[in-house]
Amino acid sequence: MTILPPPALPTTAVVLAAGFGTRMKSARPKALHPIAGRPMLRHLLATCEAVFDRIVVVVGPDMDAVRAVAAPHPCVEQTERLGTAHAALQAVGQFGAGDVAVLYADNPLITEATLRALLARRREGAGLALLAMRPADPARYGRVIGPQDDVQRIVEFKDASAAEREVGLCNAGVLCAPAADMARWLAAVRNDNAAGEYYLTDLVGLARGDGRQVAAVLGSEAELRGINSRAELAVAEATVQQALRLGAMAAGVTMTAPETVFLCADTAFGQDVTIGPNVVFGPGVTVAAGAEIRAFCHLEGCVVRAGAVIGPFARLRPGADVGEEAHVGNFVEVKATTLGRGVKANHLAYLGDADIGARTNVGAGTITCNYDGFAKHRTVIGADVFVGSDAILVAPVAIGDGAIVTAGSVITQDVPADAMVFGRARQESKAGRAAAFRAARRKTPKP
Repeated sequence: MTILPPPALPTTAVVLAAGFGTRMKSARPKALHPIAGRPMLRHLLATCEAVFDRIVVVVGPDMDAVRAVAAPHPCVEQTERLGTAHAALQAVGQFGAGDVAVLYADNPLITEATLRALLARRREGAGLALLAMRPADPARYGRVIGPQDDVQRIVEFKDASAAEREVGLCNAGVLCAPAADMARWLAAVRNDNAAGEYYLTDLVGLARGDGRQVAAVLGSEAELRGINSRAELAVAEATVQQALRLGAMAAGVTMTAPETVFLCADTAFGQDVTIGPNVVFGPGVTVAAGAEIRAFCHLEGCVVRAGAVIGPFARLRPGADVGEEAHVGNFVEVKATTLGRGVKANHLAYLGDADIGARTNVGAGTITCNYDGFAKHRTVIGADVFVGSDAILVAPVAIGDGAIVTAGSVITQDVPADAMVFGRARQESKAGRAAAFRAARRKTPKP
């Protein structure tokens, strides 16, 4: 008879997100500063969701915005900021029975593989497992003292001797232990140090005092570096952007100058998309197969369907839905508007709060006047419509299939299908009046 091993107990990730981020010089909590259009905290939670059975987030007082980003995961509050061990202690009631890892919201780039390696090392027999790295410049990181499989202690840079500062193995801050041990060690941490704080790193000494093995799991500097300043945030942004670009190109996207393209964590591409230089993707953009985004475009909250061409110098705002084979050209802005298949708006137009039918041509200078100072109104344009240059469409208004809107028209009423509409003043020429006007002006004394 085969005896199966007992099932693994549910694991828990405790994410510390109560910090002010003083060095960020910001009113925004540090955990909410974005990388690739996504808050730092959400990056880490997305990774934890793939690894852990349960996640709990530790927040500070009046951090409703952090709670919102943490949802649907439960939050506990650290009412007094008394150190990292004190913060983790607030989550004891959420630990469960399996392994517990304590992580930091300002370490958002830890990979799924590294977290799985941490859990595996703990289950292989280490009483306490921690993450460590060998950065190119150890600088002021805390040092991990002792062999990787028998860590003796963690010493902060300011407390390290000259010999200890020569150690290249640095603490990344993340710890993992069985729930019962983690709870007991957190409760035993003391604050008899210069800062009067309860430090998570003291768990190393407590674990060793209980005769437990403490082991370090190595990760890369790029994924484990902390983010405590705007400069470090910029470094993390560059790291993530490079990874996103490489991932997109590996999936079949062409970028003629990839270093000038900026993506969001949720940007989605089909195969054979082409992206020109200096293109920025905000959150919520999907670009279907075969579409082309030309140089100097900005896209956010929009859909570009197969074979469409955008730009150069176009802006797609939230709610834009550009149909298959449609063209949105230079200096065209589209917002909350659906463009049907084959629509062409090739230059100098604003299309807001509109629905535009297939194969319609929108001339240069066309504006949908969607806002009356109080509310937004929609413009509905049918299929196969020709809208001449400098047309002003005052919403709410509808233009039927096959209609022609003549250049320079101001349209304030619905237009029937296949009608030709003129909404402009009658042209009148006064013979000789130009010469008379100039003569009169010459006789008028200059002020």
